[in-house]
Amino acid sequence: MNRRPTPRGWALLAAGVVATQLAVGLGSIDLLRLGVLLLAVPVTALLAEIALDALRGRRGLEVHRDVRPDPVHAGEDADVRVEIRATDRAGRARLASLRFSEQAAVELSGGRALRARVARRADHATVRYPVRATQRGRWPLGPLVITRTDTFGVVRSRTTLGSESQVAVWPAVVALPAPSDVLVGEPDRVALGARTPSTDDANLRDYREGDDLRRVHWRSSARRGTMLVRSDERAGMRPVTVLLDLPVRAATTEWTISLAASMALAMLETGHPVRLAAGDAAAVTAARVMHGAAPYVHARQGPESRAALLDQTLDLAPARTSTEAEGALLDAVRVLDTSQAAGELVLAVVGPLSPAGCAALTHLADVSQGWALVRTDGRHAGDARDARHTAGVLRRSGWRVAEVTTGEDLVECWLRLLGSAR
Repeated sequence: MNRRPTPRGWALLAAGVVATQLAVGLGSIDLLRLGVLLLAVPVTALLAEIALDALRGRRGLEVHRDVRPDPVHAGEDADVRVEIRATDRAGRARLASLRFSEQAAVELSGGRALRARVARRADHATVRYPVRATQRGRWPLGPLVITRTDTFGVVRSRTTLGSESQVAVWPAVVALPAPSDVLVGEPDRVALGARTPSTDDANLRDYREGDDLRRVHWRSSARRGTMLVRSDERAGMRPVTVLLDLPVRAATTEWTISLAASMALAMLETGHPVRLAAGDAAAVTAARVMHGAAPYVHARQGPESRAALLDQTLDLAPARTSTEAEGALLDAVRVLDTSQAAGELVLAVVGPLSPAGCAALTHLADVSQGWALVRTDGRHAGDARDARHTAGVLRRSGWRVAEVTTGEDLVECWLRLLGSAR
């Protein structure tokens, strides 16, 4: 709670001090009484506000905040609606005298004051305002700030009401062209054309990472003591892992994540199970706790699949040093190498790699089909030279490779990667 005099209150205090000093100098009792009265008004109002707040507290008012859309993509706007509702007679009396304002992270407000529209009724008030998401992540919104002035207008009280909300901001993504028959193999082309189960749907096989759990044949699994799935055509959709090498520079990290997320969504929309594997220390630690890589997201899960995939990007953070970035990438590759990744598609977005990084991805190509975008910032000749060297090493080991520059159009980068197979 923050209480302080208003301009009127400061004026009364100043006038009271001047009148008191003049009264002492002139020996005027009447002027002294006037000075004491002027001083007493703001002091009494302040004490009254303290007493009322102690008695009423924050009871009688409830706050509900709604953000739409939530999550929101970086670079897009969201509308915030805050409803303050009075739950009793005292709350309704307080509501009429309150002024409202909101607090928001700079990633949502752009560092500017929020301009809100306030609508009032007898028992509730509504505050509406827009925010613009400028940065991927989770950002605080609120709590609501309420301001009240006493009856005489000499003391202003300011406090917060309600709780803080978190707004999730997904990376900016673009719709990439479907990979058609460039990325997918023969089993995938069969699956893409299948819309009904095969006539021999009773055929069973062992469960593999990436299979839809709804295809598990539970009765046979219980009888044999191992998990079995029905092996129709759609079970032939190969899983896809999108591997991210997160650099030190924040701007490069955001571009990398936007590109990787767009690629992941493009593969998800063609029916592939998709997961993200990020060279991020926290993500790799979580994967170790889970004894494997992140779970696949299935397109058959419906509209929630897109959200589930983008949610995996919310907490990714750039590395603090180049050594940390390389270590996190190597850890992510090791997690993939031990998660039964054989036969899957690996789409990688990486920067110039050290010999250890190149060796790790070379080994990964032995058990999976790899496609890599090798990124350069374009700021230093040495960086571009290292990127070309990395691209050459990966090509010789069997990867399909395209070289890109940070900040390039994402669609152009994707088409260049698809063209590397021709």
